[in-house]
Amino acid sequence: MEKVIIAKLHKSFEASSYEEDGIEYWLARELQSLLGYADWRNFLNTVDKARDSCRTTGEAVSNHFVDVTKMVSIGSGAERKKEDIMLTRYACYLIAQNGDPKKEQIAFAQSYFALQTRKQELLEERIKLMERLQAREKLAATETELSKNIFERGVDNKGFANIRSKGDWALFGGHNTSAMKRKLGIAENKPLADFLPTITITSKQLATEITNFNVLKNDLKGESTISQEHMKNNVDIRDLLGKNGIKPEALPAEEDIKKLERRVKSADSKIKKKKLKGK
Repeated sequence: MEKVIIAKLHKSFEASSYEEDGIEYWLARELQSLLGYADWRNFLNTVDKARDSCRTTGEAVSNHFVDVTKMVSIGSGAERKKEDIMLTRYACYLIAQNGDPKKEQIAFAQSYFALQTRKQELLEERIKLMERLQAREKLAATETELSKNIFERGVDNKGFANIRSKGDWALFGGHNTSAMKRKLGIAENKPLADFLPTITITSKQLATEITNFNVLKNDLKGESTISQEHMKNNVDIRDLLGKNGIKPEALPAEEDIKKLERRVKSADSKIKKKKLKGK
């Protein structure tokens, strides 16, 4: 496909997109023209195939294909209803995939929407990763603060480790830190929190924050007293998770957060280098 044609099609597809409440979409009537379909009914056959493909992937069809009705002018001030469909980027991608790749417009659309969909996936993946990294950093800071506070109240490093392990025992339904590491296949010398999903990291952080607050507020002293406080707070958080159908000990381990952190730093470094080259 010639560069001139690619540039023209790219401009047309970009100009035809809309945005509502932060969601990008295309209208089927306009996409029909962009993809070179002369007949609406023939185009709807391709749309129906795309709906089936969407259903097969496990995605909710209603999230990507939204039927709408518009009023259009038919002359002399009269109007009539005209059916249309709001399509997400993913829906457009599926429609293109179910079209005839011999047509230039569809061949272009297949690559265009595949690339755009992948960019969206990468963005969402990065956001989830950053949320997990931030949750882990917040937990580390909260645990460091608790460690300092209880050290002043007669608890040494070993005592702090015991308190944290008993908190895990309460949060994970009878599995202490070592037991959870064995359950999830984590090396004993690795921090458990580095392999937990965001929801569990956040739960640990909140329980620790409450413990920290009450240690200061009630001037709690000694390993035993503070352990009881920490266990209670973790039980409370576990109960809250349970009401929402979440069992922390049943959630699978995620990739080592240290590796993810290195990956993010590497990606950021590459982006910076590209920007410098572009100057």
